[in-house]
Amino acid sequence: MFKPADLFDLSQTEHAALFDGCGFAWDALKKIRDHVARHPRQNPLKRFPGASIGEKVFIGEGTTVEPGVLIKGPAIIGRNCQIRHNAYIRDDVIIGDDCVIGNACEFKNAMLFNGCQVPHFNYVGDSILGHAAHLGAGVILSNFKSLPGNVTVEKDGVPFDTGLRKFGALIGDHAEIGCNAVLNPGSIIGRGTVIYPGVNWRGILPANMIVKNKAAQEVVVRRPRES
Repeated sequence: MFKPADLFDLSQTEHAALFDGCGFAWDALKKIRDHVARHPRQNPLKRFPGASIGEKVFIGEGTTVEPGVLIKGPAIIGRNCQIRHNAYIRDDVIIGDDCVIGNACEFKNAMLFNGCQVPHFNYVGDSILGHAAHLGAGVILSNFKSLPGNVTVEKDGVPFDTGLRKFGALIGDHAEIGCNAVLNPGSIIGRGTVIYPGVNWRGILPANMIVKNKAAQEVVVRRPRES
């Protein structure tokens, strides 16, 4: 579950070199800034009226950027993506081909493989999303724990220091995260998993699992109010 190939199809990104030498997939988060800084860049201000785009930004052919978008950069955005109104792409972000970045979504120190769908009101910080991963509306990838110290993951039954003060989630290929779910810092989600809406998840989830939210619900008869 911890190696890059355990979670991600590395043929589904032009930036597979980011994972070279990474014994743990989260080690790639430490390398995003330098990788983006070495990439060719362009200033596409004239191509996307109404959007605010920094100079250290590369945008691939066929990608649309709607008015109201802020791409602070540095950032690399692939081909044929949709960057929708009010998206906020901060520092050190890599977005693959054919991705959807939606309204009021915020990204910081993150990598998205090809075909990711992040369409509505999402926060993606210090995280990696695999090929064709999908976040439902309102999903939050929490990247900073309130207690002191680095984010840890459970390895061989004991906490293992990732060396990262900020670490959101690793989400495997084709995973589906339901609306308003919260993934706590250091979450690792296997390929093909489904997390139901409203789940508060912490820890490691193997591939092809379903996490259901079975919170009790009360149903009562609606009675007219007295006047």
